[in-house]
Amino acid sequence: MPPLKIALHAHSTMSDGRLAPAQLADHYQHLGFDVLAITDHDYLLRPNWRDLLPPSRDGLLILPGVELTIHERGYIHVNCIYGERETLHVFNHPAEYDLPFGDLQQILAAVAKKLPLDAIEISSKGFYTPQWNDPRLPYPKVASDDSHTALGCGRAWIELECARDPDEIIRAIRAGKAVPRFV
Repeated sequence: MPPLKIALHAHSTMSDGRLAPAQLADHYQHLGFDVLAITDHDYLLRPNWRDLLPPSRDGLLILPGVELTIHERGYIHVNCIYGERETLHVFNHPAEYDLPFGDLQQILAAVAKKLPLDAIEISSKGFYTPQWNDPRLPYPKVASDDSHTALGCGRAWIELECARDPDEIIRAIRAGKAVPRFV
């Protein structure tokens, strides 16, 4: 079985993205993705946001998610990606916070007291940020493109060898089995 190609961080018109949720799903499917987490910003979502997500389809599993804004020495973002019973929490794009390594470690520790962090992005807008792919950060590493436009889609992703099941995908990421990939 070939590995699943997974996009963990994508925005639609439900927040600050340019593509409607169904258009976003169509675009990622066209790019050969197997799984797409639509993770719009918490402060822009309407109460019925889950009803507006496109259903999973043959060839593309859609995972609902929210990019949370956490206030910790300013603001940072954490994606919550929902499976059937499991929830994945990913610390998003640390390079965008322009912090020294030690400060980021302190913020991660503070956030981990509020949410069970499961992984950390080693990408920013789809570009590899090697300074955060550091073994001193005790979390599995993932990559994403944090897409907001069609041009932003498909620049970074993870690959996983597991079943196309939301909870199994989340457990595999937590276990450190994700392989970050970049264009």
